[in-house]
Amino acid sequence: MGADDKVLGYDEVSLHNTSKDCWVIINAKAYDVTNFLDDHPGGGDVLLEAAGKDASEEFENAGHGSAARLMLDEYFVGEIDPSTKPSPKPAATAHLLSKEPKDDNAKSSGLLVKLLQFLLILGLAAGIHFFTKSSSKFEL
Repeated sequence: MGADDKVLGYDEVSLHNTSKDCWVIINAKAYDVTNFLDDHPGGGDVLLEAAGKDASEEFENAGHGSAARLMLDEYFVGEIDPSTKPSPKPAATAHLLSKEPKDDNAKSSGLLVKLLQFLLILGLAAGIHFFTKSSSKFEL
């Protein structure tokens, strides 16, 4: 990094989250992509969804090639200080610890799993019963 390079925090980048001021983080670097919104092949909405956030995973998953990576240089704002990365909020993961399903789909999935478990146990019991009855016929 040269003397001109800025070091930014995640909180600073998060302030740039509109169509008039759109920054994204990709691989620990901040980019001002405001002027690229209209030209982005996937549409400006894709960038706006990632505005003010770390979009590294989305960028990599989209399969951007070397041309896209070279274009990033044009929009470079600064390096990201990794120590400023926000930790996951407890509320975001609280539903994972809860025994109650989060939504109606999860409730119906839970009921389906319980029903399938019951049917499996019932089938095993019937199979054991059938096997023990039928094997006793063959005893001498």
